[in-house]
Amino acid sequence: MSKGRFAVRAGVRDWLIAVGVAAALLVTGASGQHSAAGGLDLLGYVLLVAGGLALAGGRRAPVRVLAVTGVCAVGYQAAGFDVAAVAYLFAVYAAMRAGHRVVTVVASVAVLAVLPVAALVSGLHDTGEAFAQARGALEIAWLIAAGAAGEALRQAERRADEAERTREETARRRADEERLHIARELHDSLTHQISVIKVQAEAAVHVARKRGEPVPDALLAIREAGREASRELRATLEALRDDDKSPPCGLDHVPELVERAGKSGLEATLTVEGQRHDVPAAVGRTAYRVVQESLTNIARHADAGTASVRIDYQPDALAIRIDDDGRATPDSMPEPGIGLLGMRERVTALGGRLRAEPRSGGGFTVQAELPLERAS
Repeated sequence: MSKGRFAVRAGVRDWLIAVGVAAALLVTGASGQHSAAGGLDLLGYVLLVAGGLALAGGRRAPVRVLAVTGVCAVGYQAAGFDVAAVAYLFAVYAAMRAGHRVVTVVASVAVLAVLPVAALVSGLHDTGEAFAQARGALEIAWLIAAGAAGEALRQAERRADEAERTREETARRRADEERLHIARELHDSLTHQISVIKVQAEAAVHVARKRGEPVPDALLAIREAGREASRELRATLEALRDDDKSPPCGLDHVPELVERAGKSGLEATLTVEGQRHDVPAAVGRTAYRVVQESLTNIARHADAGTASVRIDYQPDALAIRIDDDGRATPDSMPEPGIGLLGMRERVTALGGRLRAEPRSGGGFTVQAELPLERAS
């Protein structure tokens, strides 16, 4: 949305500049010296206005605007209007800023070559050749200034973009390093302790059953908790190390997730809506993680029989919805776990929205909306 508002403001600004330049050219042409009459007089005024208004399209089509303003400048000079090619200078600035250096130089050389001829054809000056030489020097200076300004701003914008990319890469690298550091710490500190608890509980249950003694419920609970903690820790370590040791997963891998969930006993379906198109890699990865975490939570906690995954390709966003028919109700809303918090962080980092809550009729719903513009 912010990008759209910026585009609207930029368009309004371009039109204001275009109208201002057209008005200035028209006033200058009306009050200045000109030798046209009748049809040529009207043609000259039309070319003055057209050259100024053409600047409104300089951001979208700088080369075309360069050509239009150049033709208009030559035209109203030939029609007898002794008015500087101000609109063409603006067009040179816009074309250089857009990176069309060769085209701008070639077009400017052509315009500089034709303008003196147009001034002589108009019959305004008896000493046409001398006037053309002095005028040419001034026009060259103004063209160089306009082109240099456009090129300088283009280089400044490019350096700013490169600096932004460098900051993002540095931040991403530091995040990767911190993530791997956390993974190592978890592995070194918790894996051994949890393994000891699990092994001891397993051994105690085995010994009790071998002796024919009743197994205390507390011991069975400790064993199950140890197994679950071991699985959770392994999944956490895999997630922390995922980006370095596994190829990045995206929307193309979602069908595998749904198929895998189906093999675990859950009746899972995938529905894709809208016109499929390419999405930014960050959006694809986040969508994959949302579906993966949702299906994992359903398999572990929901006690559900069915689950549905819907992916809707919208023009400016990707919408995801995962539903299950589990036991969750609004009255038994579970505390959000690390997986759900991680989903929310991934989605909000892209400027999206996440809603995860039980339905009134039973079951749980996860909805995510990921904007495409901000992610690209």
